[in-house]
Amino acid sequence: MNERYVCDMTKGNEVKLLLGFALPMLVGNIFQQLYNMADSIIVGKFVGSNALGAVGAVGNLNFLFFSLCLGLTSGIGILISQFFGAGKDEYVKKIIANSVYIITAAGAVMSIISVMFARPILELMNTPEANMEDAVVYMQIACGATIIVAIYNGISSILRALGDSKTPLIFLIVASIINVGLDLLFVLVFHLGVAGAAWATAIAQLISATGSILFALWKNPYLKLKKHHFKVDSDIIRKSFQIGFPVAGQNALIAFSCVALQSVVNNYGATVMAAYTATSRVEQLVQQPFSSLGTAVSTFAGQNAGAGKYDRVSTSCKKSTVIVLIFSLLMVAVMFLFGAPIVQLFVNEKEVIEIGAKGLRITSLMYFALGMIYVTRGMLNGVGDAVYAMINGLTEVVGRIGFAYLLMAIPAIGVWGVWYTNGLTWILAGSAGVIRFFQGKWKTKSMVTPSPSETLPEMQPSK
Repeated sequence: MNERYVCDMTKGNEVKLLLGFALPMLVGNIFQQLYNMADSIIVGKFVGSNALGAVGAVGNLNFLFFSLCLGLTSGIGILISQFFGAGKDEYVKKIIANSVYIITAAGAVMSIISVMFARPILELMNTPEANMEDAVVYMQIACGATIIVAIYNGISSILRALGDSKTPLIFLIVASIINVGLDLLFVLVFHLGVAGAAWATAIAQLISATGSILFALWKNPYLKLKKHHFKVDSDIIRKSFQIGFPVAGQNALIAFSCVALQSVVNNYGATVMAAYTATSRVEQLVQQPFSSLGTAVSTFAGQNAGAGKYDRVSTSCKKSTVIVLIFSLLMVAVMFLFGAPIVQLFVNEKEVIEIGAKGLRITSLMYFALGMIYVTRGMLNGVGDAVYAMINGLTEVVGRIGFAYLLMAIPAIGVWGVWYTNGLTWILAGSAGVIRFFQGKWKTKSMVTPSPSETLPEMQPSK
């Protein structure tokens, strides 16, 4: 067994394990957001604010279309982490092999749908005419590459479930550098506009996915698969969907709520669209420490739930809360002191910068709640709490749609309701996760009975 490419989290110091897993992910996530930001900065600076608004209009749709793929890969990762924690190595290999069918099929379907229905969907979102053509082109290319994103997230989810967060990082960094180079080439030299930015991202994602798969096949012992592992196992596929669909539903509902909010933003015109896109890109970067910690908690919870060590799961959440608090306070100071210069990285227009800077100050006050969403969601998804996944998604839909129409109908709040809506939704969803944690029902959700002596795993019905 090559210990370098797996990590058993069922023993050892919780904080050390979480940070050791989360830090490589954080670096990778930051690089990923940096090349997303590179698209926005290059498009905003050299193509124009209307083009930047078009890219922003597609951003949430992009997440919506591959949210199904993300959910299914998360379900596969949860299964792997639980059975890995239970010591059922041969069954883990069967899960990995069967995941190939699930990931490629889901990715292909989402790619085809997103290309075929790009314009009708953008019209439903009230995308302004000034942004429409660029938005259609960007969506058809970026969302058309969903199958590539699904494959990359699939292999990353598998490796992270086994405790390896470093291998995806290596290839993500390489892809990020290539993406920025291609952005500059396609936009500044070839003058391809938003299409060039979209193609740069798609090519970079393909490189990242291919590199991760080839390296994992070479180095990771759990990917040394044989022909019998690829025999279709209906039980594995059923369990992957049983866990994955609620997580996919959670992601889709969250994405839908963001799309609904974006459609409200679009009604305010190109200036507000550009400001909101800029602040969204900044907040995507701010969220990366929370996201990395949440994924670490998810893997930690999955492995320890499989081993029946629920006290370690609880401890990991409590210690992660302290980390979230410290980082949140730091980010409040950053946004109040440097909000305007940060937004100015994306656009040149003074009005857009002023609106974006105030938006960042508003939402920064609620970053702690955002962090708690990631910690509780990671833990509860990791132990297989499918009910919570749907509750979490519905909470964000109710929050974003409800707060948006309520706050923006109040003249004294007006356009600032866009940013207050996000912050209040974080508080609502974060509170739901904390309540679910203290209820303790998640301790009954594991898919595996922790009895390593068995030759075949016993599957428990999801409650």
